Amino acid sequence: MIRVIGIGDNVVDKYVHQSTYYPGGCSVNFSVFARKLGYESAFLGLLGRDEQAAVIKAGLKKYGVDYSQCVYTDGETGICSTQFIDNDRVIIDDNDLGAVKATPLQLTEQHLEYIKTFDVAHSSCFGFMEDQFYKIKALGVPLVYDFSDFWTIEQLDAICPNISVAFLSGGDRSEEELREVLRHAYSHGLELAITTIGMRGAIVYDGENFYTKKPFQINTKALDTMGAGDSFMTGFITTYFNGKKNYDALTAADPAKFADGTGREEYMHDLINCAMSTGNLVAITTCFTHGAFGNGVKYEK
Repeated sequence: MIRVIGIGDNVVDKYVHQSTYYPGGCSVNFSVFARKLGYESAFLGLLGRDEQAAVIKAGLKKYGVDYSQCVYTDGETGICSTQFIDNDRVIIDDNDLGAVKATPLQLTEQHLEYIKTFDVAHSSCFGFMEDQFYKIKALGVPLVYDFSDFWTIEQLDAICPNISVAFLSGGDRSEEELREVLRHAYSHGLELAITTIGMRGAIVYDGENFYTKKPFQINTKALDTMGAGDSFMTGFITTYFNGKKNYDALTAADPAKFADGTGREEYMHDLINCAMSTGNLVAITTCFTHGAFGNGVKYEK
C-alpha cells in the first residue's frame, strides 16, 4: 500500500457551543483519514507548545500518524471558532491561523529526505508553503494541493506547474464554467484537476475525460459536516494512487505489452470512478462525527 504525508496546516476547531477543541487543519485531516483507511501516514508541520497544539498531537497519536519530524514554535496554534446560528455553521478565524501563517514551515534537507520516502504528499492553501513546492516537485513525489474556496486563475497559473493534482471548491459556479477552469488548470501539466461542488458532487478531469459523481445519500440527518471535503479528497487520492501503484506492480515485468491498447485506459477509467465512490463513502461516514475526526477536548470558558 502507498504511504502518504500531509504537509503544512494544523488548527483546532473551537466548538463554542460545546466548549470543546477538536483537532483539524486540511493536512492533519488528510493524514488521519488516510491512517483510518489503513495507509501508513505522517504529518509534517509547524506545531505550537500551547494547549491547542496538545489537542492536535493527541489526535495524531491516537490514530498512529507519525509527526516526529514536525518543527516546534512558541507561536500560537491556529484557532477557528465554530458556532451554530439559526442552524447555520459560522466559522470565525480567531488568530489569523496562528504561527502557521505568521511563520510558515521552511523545508530543510532533512525534511525533503523524509518526504522522499512517501508515495504522495498533500498540502493546502492554509499551509502558506506554495513558494517551496518546487522542492517537493524535484523529489518526484506527487503533490496534491487543496485550493479550497480561495483561488483565482492567476493563482492556478502560479501554483499548478509545481503540483500533480489540484482540488478546488467550485462554490455556486456552473458546471460549464468549472469544466473550463479544470481544463485551464490541467494545461499546466497536472495529472488530475478536480472540483467539488457541494450537493452537486464532484468533477474530475484527466486531460481527456470528465468524470462526475453526486454524493451518496443517506436517510439519517448528518451530525456534523466538518472535514467532509477533506475526507472525500483523502478517500479519492489514496484509492487512486494505490490503484496506480498496483497496476504498475502487476505490469512491471513487461510494461511494453501494456503500453498500447484499451487495457490501461479501461483500468484508469474504472479506477477514477472507484476513487470517487470511495471519497463519497469516507465523506458520508465523517458526517457522523463531531469535528473532522472527533477527539475533542473540553476547554475552560
